[in-house]
Amino acid sequence: MYQGDEQSQIDLRLFRVWLKASKTIFDNVVKKIESYEISPENFMVLELLYNKGSHTIQTISEILSIPSGSITYVVDKLEKKEFVKREPSLTDRRVSKVVLTDKGQNLFQEIFPQQVEVISKNLSFISNEEKIQLTELLKRIGLGASQSLR
Repeated sequence: MYQGDEQSQIDLRLFRVWLKASKTIFDNVVKKIESYEISPENFMVLELLYNKGSHTIQTISEILSIPSGSITYVVDKLEKKEFVKREPSLTDRRVSKVVLTDKGQNLFQEIFPQQVEVISKNLSFISNEEKIQLTELLKRIGLGASQSLR
């Protein structure tokens, strides 16, 4: 069994706890999303379109880091349920924009507050000050980790 030095032990424990906590919260959020018979990818697309307006499939793919073949499938499923529609671009006939329909907007307005509630409930075990501190710490870790790979 790997023992390592004290610093390694602290880092490994932090990583394991962080990973387990993140997975537990994510699983709880996904469970709520799936209760609406949509996938997490469906939810991500609906949220993007709701908050940022229409986008091309390629742009959605890039923003959400979902491969283009997979995002086409996701959009097809959302279109079949009439949550989104494709509209041809006025400037480029080869491109279409994915637009949230009224039905999709209504669904998102119904489920988003419940998602916020699930997230808030999962984070209710620490104070707002601790949440702000944790947010700043995680940002520093993320930025530092991304710079260490350069």
